[in-house]
Amino acid sequence: MITKPQPDEYAPFYQGYINQVGDDDVLEKLSSNRKKTYYFFLSIPPEKADFAYAEGKWSVKEVLGHMIDTERIMAYRLLRFARADHHPLAGFNENFYVSRANAKNRDLEDLADEFSDLRKANLYLYQNLDEEQLRRKGTASNAIVSVKALLYIIAGHELHHLKIIRERYL
Repeated sequence: MITKPQPDEYAPFYQGYINQVGDDDVLEKLSSNRKKTYYFFLSIPPEKADFAYAEGKWSVKEVLGHMIDTERIMAYRLLRFARADHHPLAGFNENFYVSRANAKNRDLEDLADEFSDLRKANLYLYQNLDEEQLRRKGTASNAIVSVKALLYIIAGHELHHLKIIRERYL
């Protein structure tokens, strides 16, 4: 089991995501949530797919698109740092990305399929990291982050958005 990252392995901004994972096995959480999240989105009534709970908030489809984009970006960071690439990586503006992702022109099932397939592919990387790779760190968004912390951030980010959808959208 991969132990929780220490505070010096990530920026304070990510603490909430890491807390979402708790003491669970992060790899098991990432693996089991692939299907749970997929079926959760498939269970959302079609009339809710374009729903946003307030003016200026993302729709359910846009939230899922954001989850996909974020996993891609965090997995890319994880790959670079696991391979000992120490070049600093830029941050990204999630609102800019969501506004250009065309989620509104897709159906929720298609987005859910993409999420599931992306996670399945990424799990090959995540599950084959060794201890040395997990300890490696790099700079992203002007902050140090470890490979281990990125696993927790990916899992926690997903859990964070699922909680928001349950509480504010459904």
